[in-house]
Amino acid sequence: MMAGELPPECEVCDKKLLNTDVYRDYFWHMFKHHYAEIWNNTNESGATSMQPISWDYRFSNLCNFKCRTCGDMLSSAWETEQRKNNMINWDNPKNNWMRPEIKKNIIAFQEDSIENEFRKAVEDHRVEEIYWVGGEPLMYEQHWRYMNRIVELGDGPKLYARYNTNLSRVEYKGIDFYTDILQNIRDYQICASLDGTGEIGEYIRTGLDYNQWLENFKRGLDIIRYTRQWRIDFTLTLPGLFEIDRIQQLADELGVEILAKTVFTFTPDVVLSPLALPREILDRKVDEIIKCVSSSALRDVLLQLKQRPTIEEQWPDEYRKGIQKGKRRILELEHIRKDQFTLDMILQRDNEIHEWWQNIRSD
Repeated sequence: MMAGELPPECEVCDKKLLNTDVYRDYFWHMFKHHYAEIWNNTNESGATSMQPISWDYRFSNLCNFKCRTCGDMLSSAWETEQRKNNMINWDNPKNNWMRPEIKKNIIAFQEDSIENEFRKAVEDHRVEEIYWVGGEPLMYEQHWRYMNRIVELGDGPKLYARYNTNLSRVEYKGIDFYTDILQNIRDYQICASLDGTGEIGEYIRTGLDYNQWLENFKRGLDIIRYTRQWRIDFTLTLPGLFEIDRIQQLADELGVEILAKTVFTFTPDVVLSPLALPREILDRKVDEIIKCVSSSALRDVLLQLKQRPTIEEQWPDEYRKGIQKGKRRILELEHIRKDQFTLDMILQRDNEIHEWWQNIRSD
């Protein structure tokens, strides 16, 4: 790079092959004032004597929600549920991190290495940017301690903070998120996760109190400096297809933008993705609901559904077994969580989709 050569690994970002909003542009905007310093402190091998000033630390999987599109690696509530109901497949190596002896080492590394490194950066007045994400970052004791410390040290005016949060907690031990932290730093951006309003939103994101979320979000709007500081972070799910109009209406009422994406389908059992639907049903539903959408982000996500392969198209030989497995998983979780409001009840709002769901065997 210093010689002006582009490594092939960087083409996705440099040529913006996946999206037009890439980290390279973001970091250049944030840190171009360090450009000369970087050249002066980097030798010909590419090694630098500079210390980090930007941080993306996910201290743990601590989270008070059990979103149905999430899992144990990103939610301690999920992990606890998995353990309690003997749902962990210990033969799968990806679950080794939950074994007691390994978990103990991970916690020790987080406390002795990760947190110590960040603590030193705070005390050295080095932190210029932090991306708080989880788990749920506002559940982290570390978040409140270190953000409060940055303000105490007088470094708030140079700090930019980004949050991806469920916005369920906005106060901790007398520290107020809005008045004690956000109003005392240079700038910030809040992406507040919400995949549906009311009971559908609360079904998708187990732990959500929609009215409390709305109250907390509106409090943020009282201190907003410009529109993009507060955004609704919406992930489109199968039940979320019935919430598009309400999410659009909510964004319009609040005067904020929507950050939209779709549930990934890494395997053919992800029935909570809209892509689990057969092509003809999916396209028909998209054509119906896109009429009420003015958000460019929401429109793009919906139009992409008509271009991306459905689960059936991507895994034609595994599709049927995959969605059967996925439905069994949904029903198992509804039983464990004693849900009074179910996915079947949501899908009844569209006769064709409900008939498709009913015809999936789960025995």
